[in-house]
Amino acid sequence: MTSALPEIGGLTIGILGGTGDQGRGLAYRFARAGLRVVIGSRTPERATTAAAELATMPGVTGQVSGAANAECARGADVVIVAVPWDGHGETLQSLRDALSGKIVVDCVNPLGFDAKGPFAVKVVEGSAAEQAESLLPLSRVCAAFHHVSATLLIDPNAVAVVMALAAQISGMRGIHAGRLRNAGQVEALTANLIAINRRYKVHAGLRVTDL
Repeated sequence: MTSALPEIGGLTIGILGGTGDQGRGLAYRFARAGLRVVIGSRTPERATTAAAELATMPGVTGQVSGAANAECARGADVVIVAVPWDGHGETLQSLRDALSGKIVVDCVNPLGFDAKGPFAVKVVEGSAAEQAESLLPLSRVCAAFHHVSATLLIDPNAVAVVMALAAQISGMRGIHAGRLRNAGQVEALTANLIAINRRYKVHAGLRVTDL
């Protein structure tokens, strides 16, 4: 039921790490929904190039631009973190001031890869989202879009905004799945999904039933 969700058409969505596969995918979906999207990158030129490419993709009706991560963070109302895990902490620490007061949606999965395949990395704070919360005390941190399905949030007002964002993606509905401390198992489950997809050469996902 999306009718009870807030109107988000006027929001600007920033995506840190928006030139990567996950970030670009989310940027495309939101741009197709008509939202303003800013793709962020450590290299502004890469962000601008990615934004120009995305703007020409089928169905895009929203405004898309590219910027350095700091500019992206300052200019957005909602900031999605889609950077690689190995740069997660350093990136957020450097953007602490720029992200102050923002809704920050962390969709990073702490994973490692070796000859045996993907595996979940233990995070001292419990999860990538909880690490973000510890590094960004003045931000409203949420966890979502790890499998482009689950929404695990801590701020009840931010819950509605992120669920409304999920509703902008065709065929998707945001589900409130508990407090931020539950984010760890959702992040770790991504290793299983990657292993399934590699073994069976598919693009498997998760579906919550009976809701």
